Amino acid sequence: MKRIAKFASHRKGIWVILLAWIILTGALSAAPSVNDYKVNTGENDLPKEAQSVVASKKFDAYFPDDNGLFALLVFQNDNTWNTDGFSEVDEISQWIQEDSKLETIQSAVPFHQFPEQVKGDFLSEDGTTLVLPLFLKDRLEMDEVNETVQAIESFTDTVLTDGTMMITGPAGIASDTIAIFSNADLILLFSTIALVLILLIIIYRSPLLAIIPLVAVAFVYQVVDRVLGILAKNEVFTVEAQSISIVMILLFGATVDYSLFVFSRFREELRKQEDKHKAMQKAVQGVAEPLVFSGGTVFAAMLVLLLADYGPYNSFAPVFTITIAIVLLAGLTLIPALFTLFGRRAFWPFIPKVGEETLEKNRFWGKVGGFVTKRPVLAGGIVLVFLLLNASQLFTANYSYNIIQSFPEDMKSRIGFEQLEEKFPAGELAPVNVLVEKKSGFTFTDSELESLEGLNEHFLNMSGVHHATLPEKEIVANGGREGSPIVSEDGKALKFDIILTTNPYEGEAMDLLDQWNESKEEILSESGLDAKEYSIYFSGETASSADIRSTNDRDTINIVIAVTIVIFGMLIFHTRSLVAPVYMMATILLSYASALGLSWFIFHNFFGFEGMSYRIPLYAFVFLVALGVDYNIMLISRIKEENRNFSVKEATRRGVALTGGVISSAGVILAATFGVLMTQPILELFMFGFIVCIGILLDAFIIRGMLVPAIVTLLKDWNWWPSKAMEQKKEEERE
Repeated sequence: MKRIAKFASHRKGIWVILLAWIILTGALSAAPSVNDYKVNTGENDLPKEAQSVVASKKFDAYFPDDNGLFALLVFQNDNTWNTDGFSEVDEISQWIQEDSKLETIQSAVPFHQFPEQVKGDFLSEDGTTLVLPLFLKDRLEMDEVNETVQAIESFTDTVLTDGTMMITGPAGIASDTIAIFSNADLILLFSTIALVLILLIIIYRSPLLAIIPLVAVAFVYQVVDRVLGILAKNEVFTVEAQSISIVMILLFGATVDYSLFVFSRFREELRKQEDKHKAMQKAVQGVAEPLVFSGGTVFAAMLVLLLADYGPYNSFAPVFTITIAIVLLAGLTLIPALFTLFGRRAFWPFIPKVGEETLEKNRFWGKVGGFVTKRPVLAGGIVLVFLLLNASQLFTANYSYNIIQSFPEDMKSRIGFEQLEEKFPAGELAPVNVLVEKKSGFTFTDSELESLEGLNEHFLNMSGVHHATLPEKEIVANGGREGSPIVSEDGKALKFDIILTTNPYEGEAMDLLDQWNESKEEILSESGLDAKEYSIYFSGETASSADIRSTNDRDTINIVIAVTIVIFGMLIFHTRSLVAPVYMMATILLSYASALGLSWFIFHNFFGFEGMSYRIPLYAFVFLVALGVDYNIMLISRIKEENRNFSVKEATRRGVALTGGVISSAGVILAATFGVLMTQPILELFMFGFIVCIGILLDAFIIRGMLVPAIVTLLKDWNWWPSKAMEQKKEEERE
């Protein structure tokens, strides 16, 4: 640390560092941006052994023509569809199949070739909504999907005179998501820059103190963006669009936070000595270790996500570990070099002078520290009750697996989806695809056909099933209706659909799929099919959601335990104590539960949200625990430092006073940067930003400001056990 401090503050060292960063950013400018390679949907989110993944592979093998990206064209007409309306849809159908020459379309229902009676089958009961399914080719680039959807919408606008058409399903959602994030990223970037600049000027009332951290951010952003772009281009890992939004916030917040920690200590040292290089050397020596450990906790917490089986969590890990590693490197080199370059001028018009008392400049937090150390039980007790009350709200929390509800209400794919939801039976939004396999091949004898019919009846008699689509025995024996085969070419597999009575994305539907997957052999045997000869598989949106839920639950438990153990171990190593890490970790976990519970209470009772995304608790946990422990590390490090010359009680008071201003300022800015996510049109990002914002403010003000100091005061020298006891023993031996 001393070598780093000396180099980062040396007259020649600062120019070497600045030149190195300039060369690095300049060289990387030729590399691709990560925004050119981000994706909006993951094809391999679930592990290969997941039931729905195995089923999908079976479908792909036996029915390859059914592969592709699914889209639903939803036609809405308040006056009901008549013959004239059908003619317009006929024209659109014919254009899609024959005239458009869109090579991205794999297959579409030939609506224009059907007699009027058959066309009526595509209508809702009230005759106002008509649905046409189509498949785009598999593994298309997102831009190709977007261009195809826009082409269909553009042609429809020229033909449809009465009514509207919305494209929903995976293809429609992917197209809308591209448009949303293309605009949202720019809004996020400029909103964050403006907010950070304004907050820094308001808090520190110095233009250079506001600009220098943003200069560091510009360097770090360029490096992170291009390094991730290179890795994404070479398919080292996948980068999700939402990950980029959160990375930008983490980058801004962490870089500015590290800048605040450095220049706060730099200002303190400038009040002790005249030479700016020596002052920065002392400053870096004081903050380097806490910075390394605070950055290390974030790095380690993000790295633990590699243990996840769920794709979005797993791909999240490398993106964020690389980002925080580059931010930490900048915190130890670039930021000290920039502040040393400007010296005292960086603080204009409030230039620190030799001889000024730092404690006198922190009167508010000095009073807070005095109150907490005098009445630790009262101060800590109030905070503890408040946190526990908030955390109790988690018992009423609901979680959603319906991704469409996270999108803006005016998004076309969401409007189309909700029209389907309103006009058709809930289960028809996403039927359960069933595949029955017989390795020796179906013979369609009378007994086998009766057993298959029995299987159909078995599902129809189940609670939660609206209807099953396995057709009559004669049609099954002939391989299915013309143009719509239900038996594979090799005769070894048969497919049909099951329509549920409930919304296919709700918990009740997922519970049903879990039951079916657990009792496959029982279902077959009760239908008269030998489980040794036949196999049954379930795929579709509900089956995938059920697997996502179970995978997410398992990942959440494993990652929470792993992150807690890793950070706890790092705290032991940093504090050289077995006592301090216990309450440091416990308070952060309680803070997380409190932030999540309080946020859910506000979401449900004030915003009217029925549930929050299933991914939010884990993402919020990783960020709040990793970022929240930073402030504890800064506080405890300073208390230990002060404890060399003062009692624990006085050291705690001084520690709160000396770190109060910078930590509270850093907390406000970091919370505000994550709060910018609330401007995003994606509800999941809004909720995530809100929760992390609340959690960081709790950590920066009441956890770090009151609860932890109260515990430290009560425990006295036990805080540093066994290291303190060992030091005392050595001193006694010397005497």
